[in-house]
Amino acid sequence: MKFTISFDRRDLSTLHNYWDQIIETNKWSEGYFTEKFEELWSEHNQLYSVAFSSWAGAASALMEYYNIREKTVLVPSNTFMATPLSVLNVEGKVIFVDCNRYDLCMSFDDFKKKVDEFKPKAVWIVHIGGHIAFEIDKITEHCKKEGILFFEDCAHAHGAEWNGKKPGQWGDAGVYSFYATKTCTTGEGGMLVTKNKDLVEFAKKYRNYGKFDYKIKGTNYRMSEFCAAIGVIQVRRLKDIVAFKNEYAKKLDEKFKNRVIFPEGMISGYYKYIVFEPIENSTGKVYDQPCHKILNYNLDLPNTEWISKNHWCVPIYYQSKED
Repeated sequence: MKFTISFDRRDLSTLHNYWDQIIETNKWSEGYFTEKFEELWSEHNQLYSVAFSSWAGAASALMEYYNIREKTVLVPSNTFMATPLSVLNVEGKVIFVDCNRYDLCMSFDDFKKKVDEFKPKAVWIVHIGGHIAFEIDKITEHCKKEGILFFEDCAHAHGAEWNGKKPGQWGDAGVYSFYATKTCTTGEGGMLVTKNKDLVEFAKKYRNYGKFDYKIKGTNYRMSEFCAAIGVIQVRRLKDIVAFKNEYAKKLDEKFKNRVIFPEGMISGYYKYIVFEPIENSTGKVYDQPCHKILNYNLDLPNTEWISKNHWCVPIYYQSKED
């Protein structure tokens, strides 16, 4: 199955029309389409939404709002380096947590041990591969009990849900990525989602240098109107993309029995179709090098290290009817 961006060619004329509108208005940033994309994502995700030029920008706003500097944050080692770097870049302290072998996401047992030992201010949970972390309810409840901030890295999780609940709805905030390979993409981009109106107002100023009173020491993480216009199209097309991937996955399920198997009521956005056996046409691994290894932490995280060597990804790219 040949790699394709998750963009439906039937939307091409609409996109060209949107871009023509942007050029006509001479407003290429901070305009109609950024607000529209945020509005549509809020409708989809049922949370306030703030668009950024990247996942990193949204995560930086989140770290600054909650004053993570010099505080301890629990982070799974089985993730992209962006997750721990969001903490390290504000001079926070990262403590890595092991994952489960069956969902590749944070282990509740190891999380609980690290909470008792390190008394963290916050935790990043990461939804790997398009599905929701299987132990998210237990982790959420423990965070509430211990007064720990709970952040969701939703970079893979577009279109996922569990009994109707969507990524970002468990935590204090969630952050999506719209990088080029994602199930829902704007080429480059990110979205902060939350129930917290004060965080929303902070994030909007943070992404724009703190304008206009400059009380917030922000920087430039604005999304361009051209990327936002793609986002408007993509969020409207997301149900089709996820439906296609789930139908295609049913065929793969007949072939691959040794795979990630979801709990009842969970729908994956299938950023990745993950199996635990070598395959010839694999697109590689989600992550083949744990973050604690990259950063030279001397830790024993047995499940994380097992996962890095023992999973593979079957191609599962969206194909529009036009294609």
